[in-house]
Amino acid sequence: MQLKAMLLCVSMLAASAAVIAQAPPAPSPEMQAAREAMLKACDADIKSTCSGKQGREMFQCLRENNDKLSAGCKDAMAKMPRPQRPAN
Repeated sequence: MQLKAMLLCVSMLAASAAVIAQAPPAPSPEMQAAREAMLKACDADIKSTCSGKQGREMFQCLRENNDKLSAGCKDAMAKMPRPQRPAN
């Protein structure tokens, strides 16, 4: 009985690890194009306001410093589609 319980626990842990290890889905072509346009429009703002930050931290920095951004950067950020979160 203990062996069955142990095997069940091990198999559940292995299945959980496989689910956790899955990579997030690739961004849509629209999201990728909007991201590239935003990075181009916000290049100077990123260098001056969010220097040294990358990825999620850089986007968060830009959002937090919206009042300091150029008009072109603000416009490009407004056009960024919001990622859809999966329903729980």
